[in-house]
Amino acid sequence: MTIFKNEDRPIWAPWRIDFIRGEKDDQCFLCNKKKSKYDCFDEELVIYREELVFVILNRYPYNPGHMLVSPYRHVGDLTQLSDEEHLAVMKVTAKMQELLECVMQPEGFNIGLNTGKSAGAGVEDHLHMHIVPRWNGDNNFMPVLGGNRVVPEALNATAQLLREELKKMA
Repeated sequence: MTIFKNEDRPIWAPWRIDFIRGEKDDQCFLCNKKKSKYDCFDEELVIYREELVFVILNRYPYNPGHMLVSPYRHVGDLTQLSDEEHLAVMKVTAKMQELLECVMQPEGFNIGLNTGKSAGAGVEDHLHMHIVPRWNGDNNFMPVLGGNRVVPEALNATAQLLREELKKMA
């Protein structure tokens, strides 16, 4: 069996250059989503909004359809959420699971929170629920041998499909 090194087989991700070359700030990317007066869907990847929470596609997904459900309020721990925020996060998470089942037909889900740096939280101080659709065999040779994941559909295309189905569900 031949094992290819990353330099032997380049992986193209041209959309990453804007992030690499762009200005970096210390602002919370989740807080920036709530500041939008309008949703520039192609850039923001916002899927759904309610009064207390919103949903975006993960820009660096583990699998296609990987979503984040987040309260608008900047809190880093479940204990800091109000009862209304707790309920809203869970209800919207269930709604998004139903949406993903309808649009993407996954065979399962990983749904959960990472709170704190040692638990793997990429954004330590703004709580967000991950919803990751899963399929048998979705963890193939690419991440195992090459340390890379393959997402077979552009994020904007996935976002558009999900938004269209949400309109039908309403």
